[in-house]
Amino acid sequence: MTLLDVAGLTVDFGTGEAAVRGVSFHLDPGECLAIVGESGSGKSVTARALLGLSGGEVAADRLHLDGRDLRTLNERAWRDVRGRRIGFVLQDALQALDPLRRIGREVAEPLLVHRTVPRGEVAGRVRRLLADVGIPDPERRAREHPHQLSGGLRQRALIASALACGPELIIADEPTTALDVTVQAQVLDLLAGLRAAGTAVVLISHDLAVVARLADRIAVMRDGTIVEQGPAERILTDPGDPYTKALLAAVPEGTAPPATPGPPVLQARSITKRFGDRTALGDVSFDLHAGETLGLVGESGSGKTTLARIALGLLPADSGEVTLTGEPWSALPERLRRPHRHRIQPVPQDPAGAFDPRHTVARILTEALAVAGTPRADRRDRAADLLRQVGLGPEHLGRRPRQLSGGQRQRVAIARALASDPAVLVCDEPTSALDVSVQAEILALLGRLQAEHGLAMLFITHDLAVVRQVAHRVMVLKDGDVVESGPAAEVLASPEHPYTRTLLAAAPRLPVR
Repeated sequence: MTLLDVAGLTVDFGTGEAAVRGVSFHLDPGECLAIVGESGSGKSVTARALLGLSGGEVAADRLHLDGRDLRTLNERAWRDVRGRRIGFVLQDALQALDPLRRIGREVAEPLLVHRTVPRGEVAGRVRRLLADVGIPDPERRAREHPHQLSGGLRQRALIASALACGPELIIADEPTTALDVTVQAQVLDLLAGLRAAGTAVVLISHDLAVVARLADRIAVMRDGTIVEQGPAERILTDPGDPYTKALLAAVPEGTAPPATPGPPVLQARSITKRFGDRTALGDVSFDLHAGETLGLVGESGSGKTTLARIALGLLPADSGEVTLTGEPWSALPERLRRPHRHRIQPVPQDPAGAFDPRHTVARILTEALAVAGTPRADRRDRAADLLRQVGLGPEHLGRRPRQLSGGQRQRVAIARALASDPAVLVCDEPTSALDVSVQAEILALLGRLQAEHGLAMLFITHDLAVVRQVAHRVMVLKDGDVVESGPAAEVLASPEHPYTRTLLAAAPRLPVR
Protein backbone atom coordinates (compact mmCIF):
# COMPACT_ATOMS: atom_id res chain seq x y z
CA MET A 1 0.00 0.00 0.00
CA THR A 2 1.33 3.42 -0.97
CA LEU A 3 1.91 5.73 1.99
CA LEU A 4 2.87 8.92 0.13
CA ASP A 5 1.57 9.62 -3.37
CA VAL A 6 2.73 12.79 -5.12
CA ALA A 7 1.79 13.63 -8.70
CA GLY A 8 2.33 16.85 -10.64
CA LEU A 9 3.57 18.85 -7.64
CA THR A 10 4.23 22.50 -8.43
CA VAL A 11 5.41 25.23 -6.04
CA ASP A 12 5.32 28.82 -7.27
CA PHE A 13 6.70 31.83 -5.37
CA GLY A 14 5.40 34.30 -7.95
CA THR A 15 8.86 35.19 -9.23
CA GLY A 16 8.32 34.06 -12.80
CA GLU A 17 9.11 30.39 -13.23
CA ALA A 18 7.87 27.96 -10.57
CA ALA A 19 10.52 26.67 -8.17
CA VAL A 20 9.19 23.11 -8.46
CA ARG A 21 7.40 21.90 -11.58
CA GLY A 22 5.54 18.65 -12.23
CA VAL A 23 7.28 16.56 -9.56
CA SER A 24 5.88 13.04 -9.13
CA PHE A 25 6.90 10.13 -6.91
CA HIS A 26 5.44 7.62 -4.50
CA LEU A 27 6.68 6.05 -1.29
CA ASP A 28 5.65 2.82 0.41
CA PRO A 29 5.94 2.04 4.14
CA GLY A 30 9.47 0.96 4.97
CA GLU A 31 10.94 2.55 1.84
CA CYS A 32 13.53 5.32 1.47
CA LEU A 33 13.45 7.76 -1.42
CA ALA A 34 16.48 10.04 -1.74
CA ILE A 35 16.11 13.38 -3.53
CA VAL A 36 19.46 14.69 -4.79
CA GLY A 37 20.61 17.65 -6.83
CA GLU A 38 22.52 20.90 -6.59
CA SER A 39 21.61 23.89 -4.44
CA GLY A 40 18.58 25.58 -5.94
CA SER A 41 17.34 22.43 -7.67
CA GLY A 42 14.12 22.37 -5.64
CA LYS A 43 14.91 19.55 -3.18
CA SER A 44 14.12 21.42 0.04
CA VAL A 45 11.15 23.24 -1.48
CA THR A 46 9.68 19.86 -2.41
CA ALA A 47 10.26 18.56 1.12
CA ARG A 48 8.61 21.59 2.72
CA ALA A 49 5.62 21.32 0.38
CA LEU A 50 4.99 17.86 1.84
CA LEU A 51 4.62 19.55 5.25
CA GLY A 52 2.62 22.58 4.17
CA LEU A 53 5.64 24.80 4.88
CA SER A 54 6.84 25.81 1.42
CA GLY A 55 5.72 29.44 1.69
CA GLY A 56 4.62 29.41 -1.94
CA GLU A 57 1.51 28.49 -3.88
CA VAL A 58 1.28 24.70 -3.98
CA ALA A 59 -0.65 22.78 -6.62
CA ALA A 60 -0.71 19.06 -7.37
CA ASP A 61 -2.72 16.46 -9.22
CA ARG A 62 -2.33 14.27 -6.12
CA LEU A 63 -0.76 14.89 -2.71
CA HIS A 64 -1.89 12.05 -0.47
CA LEU A 65 -0.57 10.66 2.82
CA ASP A 66 -2.02 7.23 3.57
CA GLY A 67 -5.01 8.14 1.42
CA ARG A 68 -5.58 11.54 3.06
CA ASP A 69 -5.60 14.47 0.67
CA LEU A 70 -3.06 16.94 2.06
CA ARG A 71 -4.26 19.64 -0.34
CA THR A 72 -7.43 20.06 1.74
CA LEU A 73 -5.72 20.69 5.09
CA ASN A 74 -5.99 24.01 6.90
CA GLU A 75 -3.23 25.16 9.24
CA ARG A 76 -4.83 23.56 12.28
CA ALA A 77 -5.03 20.20 10.51
CA TRP A 78 -1.42 20.54 9.33
CA ARG A 79 -0.27 21.04 12.93
CA ASP A 80 -1.80 17.68 13.80
CA VAL A 81 0.06 16.01 10.91
CA ARG A 82 3.47 17.57 11.61
CA GLY A 83 5.32 15.69 14.30
CA ARG A 84 2.68 12.99 14.79
CA ARG A 85 2.47 11.57 11.25
CA ILE A 86 5.38 13.31 9.51
CA GLY A 87 8.65 14.02 11.30
CA PHE A 88 10.92 16.72 9.87
CA VAL A 89 14.68 16.90 10.39
CA LEU A 90 16.18 20.22 9.32
CA GLN A 91 19.78 20.75 8.24
CA ASP A 92 20.67 23.66 10.53
CA ALA A 93 20.12 22.54 14.11
CA LEU A 94 21.43 25.81 15.56
CA GLN A 95 18.61 27.75 13.92
CA ALA A 96 15.98 25.04 14.45
CA LEU A 97 16.56 24.67 18.21
CA ASP A 98 15.32 27.36 20.61
CA PRO A 99 18.48 28.84 22.22
CA LEU A 100 16.57 29.55 25.46
CA ARG A 101 15.11 26.06 25.81
CA ARG A 102 16.88 23.06 27.30
CA ILE A 103 17.44 20.12 24.97
CA GLY A 104 15.19 17.82 26.99
CA ARG A 105 12.32 20.27 26.74
CA GLU A 106 12.89 20.61 22.98
CA VAL A 107 12.64 16.85 22.47
CA ALA A 108 9.67 16.61 24.85
CA GLU A 109 7.60 19.26 23.04
CA PRO A 110 6.07 16.98 20.35
CA LEU A 111 5.28 14.37 23.02
CA LEU A 112 3.45 17.00 25.09
CA VAL A 113 1.70 18.65 22.14
CA HIS A 114 0.42 15.41 20.63
CA ARG A 115 0.02 13.61 23.99
CA THR A 116 1.46 10.37 22.65
CA VAL A 117 2.76 9.22 26.05
CA PRO A 118 1.53 9.92 29.59
CA ARG A 119 3.12 13.05 31.07
CA GLY A 120 4.85 11.02 33.77
CA GLU A 121 6.68 8.97 31.15
CA VAL A 122 7.92 11.91 29.04
CA ALA A 123 11.29 12.36 30.78
CA GLY A 124 12.19 8.69 30.39
CA ARG A 125 11.12 8.72 26.76
CA VAL A 126 13.29 11.79 26.12
CA ARG A 127 16.35 10.09 27.63
CA ARG A 128 15.80 7.00 25.47
CA LEU A 129 15.42 9.12 22.34
CA LEU A 130 18.64 11.01 23.05
CA ALA A 131 20.46 7.72 23.65
CA ASP A 132 19.01 6.21 20.45
CA VAL A 133 20.52 8.98 18.33
CA GLY A 134 23.96 8.54 19.90
CA ILE A 135 24.05 11.34 22.48
CA PRO A 136 26.30 10.28 25.39
CA ASP A 137 25.14 10.89 28.96
CA PRO A 138 21.59 11.76 27.83
CA GLU A 139 20.39 12.69 31.31
CA ARG A 140 23.00 15.45 31.59
CA ARG A 141 22.62 16.61 28.00
CA ALA A 142 18.84 16.90 28.42
CA ARG A 143 19.49 19.67 30.99
CA GLU A 144 21.78 21.66 28.68
CA HIS A 145 21.03 24.40 26.16
CA PRO A 146 21.90 24.20 22.43
CA HIS A 147 24.97 26.45 22.77
CA GLN A 148 26.47 23.96 25.23
CA LEU A 149 26.44 21.17 22.64
CA SER A 150 28.73 20.61 19.66
CA GLY A 151 27.26 20.91 16.17
CA GLY A 152 26.98 17.15 15.91
CA LEU A 153 25.20 16.81 19.25
CA ARG A 154 22.74 19.57 18.32
CA GLN A 155 21.90 17.77 15.09
CA ARG A 156 21.31 14.52 16.95
CA ALA A 157 18.99 16.28 19.39
CA LEU A 158 17.02 17.66 16.45
CA ILE A 159 16.66 14.16 15.01
CA ALA A 160 15.48 12.87 18.40
CA SER A 161 12.76 15.54 18.42
CA ALA A 162 11.58 14.51 14.94
CA LEU A 163 11.38 10.87 16.00
CA ALA A 164 9.62 11.52 19.29
CA CYS A 165 6.06 10.64 18.24
CA GLY A 166 6.99 7.69 16.05
CA PRO A 167 5.74 9.22 12.77
CA GLU A 168 4.94 7.08 9.72
CA LEU A 169 7.08 9.29 7.49
CA ILE A 170 10.39 11.01 8.22
CA ILE A 171 11.52 13.83 5.94
CA ALA A 172 15.23 14.34 6.55
CA ASP A 173 16.76 17.40 4.88
CA GLU A 174 20.56 16.93 4.96
CA PRO A 175 20.36 15.17 8.37
CA THR A 176 24.04 14.18 8.54
CA THR A 177 25.71 17.26 7.07
CA ALA A 178 27.24 18.40 10.39
CA LEU A 179 28.13 14.94 11.69
CA ASP A 180 31.43 13.08 11.76
CA VAL A 181 31.55 9.70 10.08
CA THR A 182 30.96 7.50 13.13
CA VAL A 183 27.97 9.52 14.35
CA GLN A 184 26.77 9.77 10.76
CA ALA A 185 26.87 5.99 10.62
CA GLN A 186 24.85 5.82 13.85
CA VAL A 187 22.18 8.15 12.46
CA LEU A 188 22.02 6.29 9.16
CA ASP A 189 21.75 2.99 11.04
CA LEU A 190 18.96 4.53 13.13
CA LEU A 191 17.09 5.67 10.00
CA ALA A 192 17.68 2.25 8.44
CA GLY A 193 16.24 0.61 11.55
CA LEU A 194 13.16 2.82 11.38
CA ARG A 195 12.79 1.99 7.70
CA ALA A 196 13.06 -1.73 8.48
CA ALA A 197 10.32 -1.30 11.09
CA GLY A 198 8.02 0.23 8.47
CA THR A 199 8.74 3.97 8.65
CA ALA A 200 9.04 5.64 5.26
CA VAL A 201 11.92 8.07 4.72
CA VAL A 202 12.40 10.94 2.28
CA LEU A 203 16.12 11.72 2.43
CA ILE A 204 17.48 14.94 0.96
CA SER A 205 21.24 14.94 0.71
CA HIS A 206 24.11 16.28 -1.35
CA ASP A 207 26.27 13.35 -0.18
CA LEU A 208 25.80 10.56 -2.70
CA ALA A 209 27.71 8.09 -0.52
CA VAL A 210 25.16 8.69 2.27
CA VAL A 211 22.39 8.19 -0.26
CA ALA A 212 23.96 4.91 -1.38
CA ARG A 213 23.89 3.62 2.18
CA LEU A 214 20.19 4.21 2.84
CA ALA A 215 18.13 4.82 -0.28
CA ASP A 216 15.98 2.27 -2.09
CA ARG A 217 15.21 4.72 -4.88
CA ILE A 218 16.69 8.04 -6.01
CA ALA A 219 15.09 11.05 -7.67
CA VAL A 220 17.54 13.49 -9.25
CA MET A 221 16.34 17.11 -9.41
CA ARG A 222 17.61 19.95 -11.53
CA ASP A 223 16.04 23.39 -11.94
CA GLY A 224 12.82 22.34 -10.22
CA THR A 225 12.16 19.14 -12.14
CA ILE A 226 13.05 15.47 -11.74
CA VAL A 227 15.43 14.54 -14.55
CA GLU A 228 15.95 10.93 -13.53
CA GLN A 229 14.36 8.52 -11.06
CA GLY A 230 14.86 4.85 -10.36
CA PRO A 231 16.41 2.16 -8.13
CA ALA A 232 19.37 3.49 -6.15
CA GLU A 233 21.88 0.93 -7.41
CA ARG A 234 21.03 1.62 -11.04
CA ILE A 235 21.16 5.42 -10.64
CA LEU A 236 24.53 5.27 -8.82
CA THR A 237 26.22 2.73 -11.11
CA ASP A 238 24.61 3.28 -14.51
CA PRO A 239 22.99 6.74 -14.64
CA GLY A 240 21.18 7.69 -17.80
CA ASP A 241 20.97 11.48 -17.57
CA PRO A 242 24.09 13.61 -18.23
CA TYR A 243 23.37 15.70 -15.13
CA THR A 244 23.37 12.62 -12.89
CA LYS A 245 26.64 11.54 -14.47
CA ALA A 246 28.11 14.98 -13.70
CA LEU A 247 27.04 14.75 -10.03
CA LEU A 248 28.71 11.35 -9.67
CA ALA A 249 31.86 12.60 -11.40
CA ALA A 250 32.13 15.39 -8.80
CA VAL A 251 32.34 12.99 -5.83
CA PRO A 252 35.83 13.35 -4.24
CA GLU A 253 38.20 10.65 -5.40
CA GLY A 254 41.94 10.14 -5.52
CA THR A 255 44.62 11.76 -3.40
CA ALA A 256 46.17 15.19 -3.07
CA PRO A 257 48.78 16.02 -5.71
CA PRO A 258 52.38 15.81 -4.52
CA ALA A 259 53.72 18.97 -2.97
CA THR A 260 57.17 20.22 -2.07
CA PRO A 261 56.65 21.65 1.41
CA GLY A 262 58.39 24.89 2.28
CA PRO A 263 59.52 25.99 5.72
CA PRO A 264 57.22 25.52 8.73
CA VAL A 265 54.79 28.41 9.05
CA LEU A 266 52.58 27.19 11.91
CA GLN A 267 53.94 25.09 14.76
CA ALA A 268 52.20 23.84 17.88
CA ARG A 269 54.08 22.34 20.80
CA SER A 270 52.45 20.40 23.66
CA ILE A 271 49.12 22.26 23.52
CA THR A 272 46.70 21.45 26.34
CA LYS A 273 43.25 22.83 27.04
CA ARG A 274 40.63 21.97 29.65
CA PHE A 275 37.04 23.13 30.03
CA GLY A 276 36.05 22.47 33.62
CA ASP A 277 36.68 18.79 34.32
CA ARG A 278 36.92 17.88 30.63
CA THR A 279 40.22 17.67 28.76
CA ALA A 280 39.64 19.16 25.31
CA LEU A 281 43.29 18.84 24.21
CA GLY A 282 46.09 16.89 25.79
CA ASP A 283 49.70 17.49 24.69
CA VAL A 284 49.01 18.12 20.97
CA SER A 285 51.89 19.05 18.67
CA PHE A 286 52.19 19.54 14.90
CA ASP A 287 54.14 21.35 12.19
CA LEU A 288 52.44 22.89 9.16
CA HIS A 289 54.64 23.83 6.21
CA ALA A 290 54.13 26.35 3.42
CA GLY A 291 52.40 24.80 0.42
CA GLU A 292 50.97 21.80 2.29
CA THR A 293 47.65 20.80 3.79
CA LEU A 294 47.33 19.08 7.15
CA GLY A 295 43.98 17.31 7.48
CA LEU A 296 42.53 17.24 10.99
CA VAL A 297 39.92 14.52 11.56
CA GLY A 298 38.06 13.03 14.49
CA GLU A 299 34.59 12.82 15.97
CA SER A 300 32.59 15.73 17.37
CA GLY A 301 34.16 16.72 20.68
CA SER A 302 37.58 15.32 19.74
CA GLY A 303 39.18 18.77 19.97
CA LYS A 304 39.47 19.73 16.29
CA THR A 305 37.77 23.11 16.49
CA THR A 306 39.36 23.91 19.86
CA LEU A 307 42.78 23.34 18.29
CA ALA A 308 41.84 25.52 15.32
CA ARG A 309 40.73 28.36 17.61
CA ILE A 310 43.99 28.15 19.56
CA ALA A 311 45.95 28.16 16.29
CA LEU A 312 44.05 31.29 15.22
CA GLY A 313 44.81 33.01 18.52
CA LEU A 314 41.11 33.17 19.41
CA LEU A 315 41.39 30.91 22.46
CA PRO A 316 44.26 30.67 24.95
CA ALA A 317 45.89 27.31 25.59
CA ASP A 318 46.37 26.20 29.19
CA SER A 319 49.92 25.20 28.36
CA GLY A 320 52.12 24.81 25.31
CA GLU A 321 52.98 27.27 22.57
CA VAL A 322 52.01 28.13 19.00
CA THR A 323 54.44 29.94 16.71
CA LEU A 324 53.54 31.62 13.41
CA THR A 325 56.17 31.99 10.67
CA GLY A 326 58.80 31.27 13.30
CA GLU A 327 57.69 34.01 15.68
CA PRO A 328 55.80 33.77 19.01
CA TRP A 329 52.04 33.77 18.51
CA SER A 330 49.98 32.20 21.28
CA ALA A 331 52.17 33.71 23.98
CA LEU A 332 51.61 37.29 22.78
CA PRO A 333 49.01 39.60 24.34
CA GLU A 334 46.30 40.52 21.86
CA ARG A 335 47.58 44.08 21.36
CA LEU A 336 50.87 42.65 20.04
CA ARG A 337 49.22 39.79 18.13
CA ARG A 338 46.73 42.00 16.28
CA PRO A 339 49.22 43.52 13.77
CA HIS A 340 50.16 40.00 12.65
CA ARG A 341 46.68 38.51 12.33
CA HIS A 342 46.75 39.03 8.58
CA ARG A 343 49.18 36.09 8.33
CA ILE A 344 46.62 33.51 9.45
CA GLN A 345 42.98 33.61 8.34
CA PRO A 346 39.91 31.41 8.89
CA VAL A 347 37.60 29.96 6.24
CA PRO A 348 34.38 29.17 8.16
CA GLN A 349 31.89 26.36 7.78
CA ASP A 350 28.95 28.75 7.60
CA PRO A 351 29.79 31.99 5.77
CA ALA A 352 26.18 33.15 6.06
CA GLY A 353 26.63 33.28 9.82
CA ALA A 354 30.04 34.94 9.52
CA PHE A 355 28.85 37.84 7.32
CA ASP A 356 26.77 40.83 8.33
CA PRO A 357 23.60 40.27 6.27
CA ARG A 358 23.23 44.03 5.76
CA HIS A 359 26.62 44.38 4.05
CA THR A 360 27.31 44.02 0.37
CA VAL A 361 30.13 41.83 -0.89
CA ALA A 362 32.03 45.02 -1.70
CA ARG A 363 31.83 46.18 1.91
CA ILE A 364 32.74 42.74 3.27
CA LEU A 365 35.89 42.67 1.15
CA THR A 366 36.89 46.34 1.44
CA GLU A 367 36.67 46.18 5.23
CA ALA A 368 39.05 43.21 5.17
CA LEU A 369 41.33 45.10 2.83
CA ALA A 370 41.26 48.15 5.09
CA VAL A 371 42.36 46.03 8.05
CA ALA A 372 45.15 44.64 5.86
CA GLY A 373 46.37 48.18 5.12
CA THR A 374 45.29 48.48 1.47
CA PRO A 375 45.01 52.17 0.49
CA ARG A 376 41.40 53.36 0.21
CA ALA A 377 41.75 54.28 -3.48
CA ASP A 378 42.81 50.74 -4.36
CA ARG A 379 40.26 48.77 -2.34
CA ARG A 380 37.43 48.55 -4.89
CA ASP A 381 39.72 47.31 -7.65
CA ARG A 382 41.44 44.93 -5.26
CA ALA A 383 38.05 43.56 -4.15
CA ALA A 384 37.11 42.88 -7.77
CA ASP A 385 40.46 41.16 -8.26
CA LEU A 386 39.86 38.96 -5.21
CA LEU A 387 36.49 37.92 -6.63
CA ARG A 388 38.15 37.07 -9.92
CA GLN A 389 40.64 34.85 -8.08
CA VAL A 390 37.80 32.84 -6.56
CA GLY A 391 35.81 32.58 -9.78
CA LEU A 392 33.27 35.38 -9.29
CA GLY A 393 32.73 38.54 -11.32
CA PRO A 394 32.55 42.23 -10.37
CA GLU A 395 28.75 42.05 -10.66
CA HIS A 396 28.76 40.23 -7.31
CA LEU A 397 30.20 43.26 -5.50
CA GLY A 398 26.77 44.84 -5.07
CA ARG A 399 25.06 41.72 -3.73
CA ARG A 400 24.33 40.82 -0.14
CA PRO A 401 24.91 37.36 1.39
CA ARG A 402 21.26 36.29 1.04
CA GLN A 403 21.49 37.00 -2.71
CA LEU A 404 24.31 34.48 -3.11
CA SER A 405 24.18 30.70 -3.35
CA GLY A 406 25.97 28.61 -0.72
CA GLY A 407 28.90 28.06 -3.06
CA GLN A 408 29.13 31.76 -3.89
CA ARG A 409 29.11 32.70 -0.19
CA GLN A 410 31.95 30.27 0.44
CA ARG A 411 33.92 31.79 -2.44
CA VAL A 412 33.43 35.24 -0.90
CA ALA A 413 34.62 33.87 2.45
CA ILE A 414 37.78 32.60 0.76
CA ALA A 415 38.24 35.94 -1.01
CA ARG A 416 37.95 37.74 2.34
CA ALA A 417 40.56 35.41 3.84
CA LEU A 418 42.91 36.15 0.93
CA ALA A 419 42.52 39.91 1.32
CA SER A 420 45.35 40.08 3.84
CA ASP A 421 47.74 37.88 1.82
CA PRO A 422 47.94 35.22 4.56
CA ALA A 423 50.51 32.49 4.98
CA VAL A 424 48.02 30.09 6.60
CA LEU A 425 44.34 29.30 6.04
CA VAL A 426 42.46 27.49 8.79
CA CYS A 427 39.51 25.79 7.06
CA ASP A 428 36.87 24.45 9.46
CA GLU A 429 34.49 22.18 7.51
CA PRO A 430 34.51 24.58 4.54
CA THR A 431 32.58 22.27 2.20
CA SER A 432 30.31 20.30 4.54
CA ALA A 433 27.16 22.27 3.64
CA LEU A 434 27.79 22.23 -0.11
CA ASP A 435 26.43 19.85 -2.72
CA VAL A 436 28.97 17.65 -4.47
CA SER A 437 29.43 19.71 -7.62
CA VAL A 438 29.99 22.96 -5.69
CA GLN A 439 32.19 21.10 -3.19
CA ALA A 440 34.35 19.92 -6.09
CA GLU A 441 34.64 23.50 -7.33
CA ILE A 442 35.66 24.83 -3.89
CA LEU A 443 38.22 22.07 -3.35
CA ALA A 444 39.69 22.72 -6.79
CA LEU A 445 39.78 26.45 -6.02
CA LEU A 446 41.63 25.91 -2.74
CA GLY A 447 44.09 23.60 -4.47
CA ARG A 448 44.77 26.18 -7.17
CA LEU A 449 45.18 29.02 -4.67
CA GLN A 450 47.54 26.90 -2.60
CA ALA A 451 49.69 26.20 -5.65
CA GLU A 452 49.69 29.86 -6.74
CA HIS A 453 50.35 31.44 -3.34
CA GLY A 454 52.19 28.71 -1.44
CA LEU A 455 49.45 28.70 1.20
CA ALA A 456 49.57 26.36 4.14
CA MET A 457 46.18 24.95 5.14
CA LEU A 458 44.94 23.40 8.35
CA PHE A 459 41.87 21.59 7.01
CA ILE A 460 39.23 20.31 9.43
CA THR A 461 36.60 17.95 8.03
CA HIS A 462 34.55 14.91 8.94
CA ASP A 463 34.52 13.78 5.29
CA LEU A 464 37.36 11.29 4.82
CA ALA A 465 36.96 11.35 1.05
CA VAL A 466 37.67 15.09 1.14
CA VAL A 467 40.69 14.52 3.41
CA ARG A 468 42.01 11.93 0.99
CA GLN A 469 41.70 14.38 -1.89
CA VAL A 470 43.15 17.55 -0.32
CA ALA A 471 45.48 16.60 2.54
CA HIS A 472 49.17 15.82 2.24
CA ARG A 473 49.35 14.78 5.88
CA VAL A 474 46.62 13.81 8.32
CA MET A 475 46.31 13.95 12.11
CA VAL A 476 43.61 11.95 13.90
CA LEU A 477 42.24 13.29 17.20
CA LYS A 478 40.26 11.33 19.77
CA ASP A 479 39.15 12.83 23.08
CA GLY A 480 41.77 15.56 22.74
CA ASP A 481 44.70 13.25 22.00
CA VAL A 482 46.54 12.60 18.75
CA VAL A 483 46.15 8.86 18.16
CA GLU A 484 47.73 8.73 14.69
CA SER A 485 49.43 11.05 12.23
CA GLY A 486 51.46 10.83 9.07
CA PRO A 487 51.25 11.07 5.27
CA ALA A 488 47.58 11.03 4.30
CA ALA A 489 47.97 8.29 1.71
CA GLU A 490 49.60 5.98 4.25
CA VAL A 491 47.32 6.68 7.20
CA LEU A 492 44.13 6.34 5.16
CA ALA A 493 45.29 3.25 3.28
CA SER A 494 46.88 1.36 6.19
CA PRO A 495 45.75 2.86 9.52
CA GLU A 496 47.53 1.53 12.59
CA HIS A 497 45.28 2.76 15.40
CA PRO A 498 41.93 0.98 16.00
CA TYR A 499 40.13 4.33 16.20
CA THR A 500 41.36 5.37 12.74
CA ARG A 501 40.23 2.01 11.41
CA THR A 502 36.82 2.60 12.99
CA LEU A 503 36.52 6.01 11.31
CA LEU A 504 37.39 4.56 7.92
CA ALA A 505 35.01 1.63 8.34
CA ALA A 506 32.16 4.00 9.23
CA ALA A 507 32.60 6.21 6.15
CA PRO A 508 29.85 5.65 3.55
CA ARG A 509 30.99 4.70 0.07
CA LEU A 510 29.53 4.72 -3.40
CA PRO A 511 29.03 1.35 -5.08
CA VAL A 512 31.71 0.39 -7.60
CA ARG A 513 30.78 1.57 -11.07
